[in-house]
Amino acid sequence: MLEDQPNIVLSNQEYNVVGKRPIRQDGAEKVTGQARYGADINLPGMLYGKILRSPYAHARIRSIDTRHAEELPGVHAVITSSALTQPSGRLVDLAEGAIHNMGFMCNNIMAGDKALYKGHAIAAVAATSPYIAEQALELIEVDYEVLPNVATAEDAMKADAPLLHDQLATISNPALRAGGYKNDDDDTPASNVSNHFEFSLGDVEQGFKEADVIVEKETHTSPVHQGYIEPHTATAQWGSDGRLTIWSSSQGQFAVREMTARFLDVPVGRVKAIPMEIGGGFGGKTIVYVEPVAAALARESGRPVKVTMSRTEVLEASGPTSGTHIKVKLGATKDGKLVAAQASLVYEAGAFPGSPVSPGCQCMMASYDIPNAFIEGYDVVVNRPKSAAYRAPGAPASAFAMETAVDELCEKLGMDPLEFRLLNSAKEGTRRATGPVNPKVGFIETLQAAKDHPHYHSKLEGPNRGRGIASGFWFNGTGPSSAIAIVNPDGTVKLVEGSPDIGGTRASASQMLAEVLGISAEEVYPSVGDTDSIGFTSTTGGSNTTFKTGWASYEAAQDIVRQMRERAARIWECPVDEVKYENATLTHATDADKTLTFKQIATRQNATGGPITGRAGVNPSGPGPSISVH
Repeated sequence: MLEDQPNIVLSNQEYNVVGKRPIRQDGAEKVTGQARYGADINLPGMLYGKILRSPYAHARIRSIDTRHAEELPGVHAVITSSALTQPSGRLVDLAEGAIHNMGFMCNNIMAGDKALYKGHAIAAVAATSPYIAEQALELIEVDYEVLPNVATAEDAMKADAPLLHDQLATISNPALRAGGYKNDDDDTPASNVSNHFEFSLGDVEQGFKEADVIVEKETHTSPVHQGYIEPHTATAQWGSDGRLTIWSSSQGQFAVREMTARFLDVPVGRVKAIPMEIGGGFGGKTIVYVEPVAAALARESGRPVKVTMSRTEVLEASGPTSGTHIKVKLGATKDGKLVAAQASLVYEAGAFPGSPVSPGCQCMMASYDIPNAFIEGYDVVVNRPKSAAYRAPGAPASAFAMETAVDELCEKLGMDPLEFRLLNSAKEGTRRATGPVNPKVGFIETLQAAKDHPHYHSKLEGPNRGRGIASGFWFNGTGPSSAIAIVNPDGTVKLVEGSPDIGGTRASASQMLAEVLGISAEEVYPSVGDTDSIGFTSTTGGSNTTFKTGWASYEAAQDIVRQMRERAARIWECPVDEVKYENATLTHATDADKTLTFKQIATRQNATGGPITGRAGVNPSGPGPSISVH
């Protein structure tokens, strides 16, 4: 039996804190059940909100009669879509790879003239108990005109398919991935295809003429829900000063603040979003579902309101990843050199435009050096819940199509699949089919590490045993981020940052701050600040948070170092450029007897100029892509 071997880390520097495994600062609270999640909020006089959802996948809403529900004792508020303000169709990037149209998002939270999927929110009530609220839902009378529906992109793209949006027309601009409504005087035909775009490199027809071996592959994947344990939940309370406070579990409290403010037509500065611990997200909690509903009910009733989805509601009304239909065609010479590739990607966006088809296109062939390529993508609306991000949105489905086609090509060529990838690997300077030129990516080194690993050479014994190879690409992201680091008198540091922690980012940000200061990660106490306590920070994503918030933490630590050097210079009565800082120790450049430790300055900070607080707001550029091998 083979022994497990640790991953090979290719780094040109050894760090004291970064790269180590400290005890996670939030670990004890979570394993002992003391951590507070969204549903743990309970306020005096709080009401319970429930949402009435459409039983039909596609239906026109002729009328909604809420009178009997309003008359039920214990009911304090009943709302429909009229309680929300329909914003403009401005496009916002709330998650990796998925652009959202604010008007569409408002209609997703509460249906307007049509229900577009089973589970689409129609109305909501707030009552003194969840049971009374559920009774009130049964008293709401909705007159539906049931319409034909389309459940797959294949059906939705047919010429005679029923239209989800009468004013939605196909656009062909990759920068506008969310689609939009056409003007009344625009004669462009309405369509369920909200976007169609193309990427081209070289001459793909000539490339296939040069190929000795050609493989064609077609894949279908179904929508899959992210499956987080914690349902969506939010509690909203309006203060006597007209300010709104929201407690919820999300991947971005600033996105919660912005969207709720827009949908309720209040200034963003009058909304405070408090991030609770998050019981799983995986991309599915990058957008809002219940926060504006809770806020609207609280405004209507004058009391705090909590709205929590049931598991059924989560599965019926919150975003899965897109279903996909992908065709790929690859051509190679007999010696295994890729010369042509062609792909068509059709992604189901759900009821509103904005599937991650663009990232699927961008990542699909990015691991390879292909001189001639053509990729096209289709964003298609269907009568299903609006799709949401899910772990490198769009890329796993396209990688599945590409990698299985590569394996079939290797079988036809009689080539080892790792040798084939080494021969055709993307490297620094390789132009991807979608346009960008690669920086250093390390694909060859990764492939070689896999090839040299004993698991690749072990003997396969017994029935039903095999060995699979696959690679994948993700471009990684960034965004604005903020951090504040407060030096305590005992030499510990309180770190406040703006990224909800969905994978250990408290620990990674703490490590980067500690590395700069020369202290241990355990001496840093991190927390996630609310929207009133920390500067704007974009939504947490699996491939951007350590980069952007780690950068902010690094800069906040550098700010502390600068202030520490100034304090030492003041004490020693020397120019600040004569003070050096290394490993939590300040030394004089020419007088070795003059030294001060980080803790000594921390103890004397008030006497030497006041509290020391490091801060940073960043929007770093240049995140590097990732290419992996399994």
